[in-house]
Amino acid sequence: MSVGVIILAAGRGTRMETGLAKVLHTAAGRTLLDWVLEAVGMLDPDETSVVVGVQADEVTSGLAEGIITAVQEPQNGTGHAAMVGLGGFTRVHDIVVVVPGDMPLIKAETLRGLVERHNQSAAAATVLTVKLDDPHGYGRIIRLDGDVAAIVEERDASHEQRSISEVNTSVYVFDGALLAEALEQISNENDQGEYYLTDAVSVIVAAGHRVAGFLTDAEEGVGVNTQAQLAEVAAVLRTRINTTLMESGVWMLDPSRVYIDAGVDVAPRSQIYPDTYLTGDTTVAVGACIGPSVQVHDSVIGADAIVVHAVLRGAVVGENSLIGPYTYLRPGTVLAGGTKIGAYVEVKNSEIGEGSKIPHLSYIGDATIGRDTNIGAATVTVNYDGHKKYRTTIGDRVRIGSDTMLVAPVMIGDDAYTGAGSVITDDVPEGSLGIERSSQRNIPGYAERRRLRAEKESEE
Repeated sequence: MSVGVIILAAGRGTRMETGLAKVLHTAAGRTLLDWVLEAVGMLDPDETSVVVGVQADEVTSGLAEGIITAVQEPQNGTGHAAMVGLGGFTRVHDIVVVVPGDMPLIKAETLRGLVERHNQSAAAATVLTVKLDDPHGYGRIIRLDGDVAAIVEERDASHEQRSISEVNTSVYVFDGALLAEALEQISNENDQGEYYLTDAVSVIVAAGHRVAGFLTDAEEGVGVNTQAQLAEVAAVLRTRINTTLMESGVWMLDPSRVYIDAGVDVAPRSQIYPDTYLTGDTTVAVGACIGPSVQVHDSVIGADAIVVHAVLRGAVVGENSLIGPYTYLRPGTVLAGGTKIGAYVEVKNSEIGEGSKIPHLSYIGDATIGRDTNIGAATVTVNYDGHKKYRTTIGDRVRIGSDTMLVAPVMIGDDAYTGAGSVITDDVPEGSLGIERSSQRNIPGYAERRRLRAEKESEE
């Protein structure tokens, strides 16, 4: 049995008020379309046709190889979109699954159950339905002897029909040949001047074919049309992600305040505290402790590392490292195991060796630091001359004194020291002390003379 899937992704999403095609809006790290593609992909379809319209190039640019794109221009309704989607197939499929591209909560197992019900019931079409406490605005499912006799839109429903809580989700399975025949018979003679896919269902029923219904959880039928709905589905997706992680052995103090994107890899025995954001291509290894108040994007956190009150972007943190609080690790930062990057430290495009420490109040940019080196408070690698950036190299077991300015390009050898308050512009050889500061001069009686001068000025 061959299976074709049509995803309706041509909508403008006007009520989103962003100017972005609706299916390109993201929830929990993926676009709405990507969530739907993941779900339908579990059906292992022979062909998948994505119907695009608004911002077609942007929508298709992220599609995997082998996905068919069919352009709907102009957008003349869901029935017309299904026609366009069918036209993208290379052959007639035994069954065709139609799914809107703005339903990120639809589950793969639900789609499998829908197809199974369709096959078992020998129906010409099967409609996925949900029951809503407030069905206003949705097409009502009219059943007769358990089958779907009609789908009545809100504006056409009688008072009695509007009391029905079972509604259409716009997800269907059709006999492929019968769908093509039905679409040829529908009309656009309605107040919108559009072709509706629900009319194809009516044509199939009128021809004496059976239409079945498959009821699922209400949340799966939610489509996204507004920013509020986008936020609602994103919250559901995050709950699903967090629940799956906790079932795998990840500990969370308060899952409702943990924000983890799809695709982020968090190993068992990790601990996640509130107000933690793990996004992009991020990996958290076994036993790491993250949060509270941490943002991590496109980064790797090693086993048993601790990250507290920090921002990481494009960084690698070695195992057993300690990061924070109030630390910023920028792209290109690579920390070996057992490092410590402390309070109010910023590191950019630098490699820090095993066991080295930058405890507080420092900026390290474009640097290479060896093993077991300590960087004193308020140290700065002066890496930019206004035109070009230069690199600082610091060896193993080095002690950089507090308030040292390292003016790149400069090299500090193994086991070397720098004196506190120094501006180092030349290389410091291995085992040497580099110091640059003028001799201290004390001026006796300065405070008294200043007080008397101030009194005289006030009298005048």
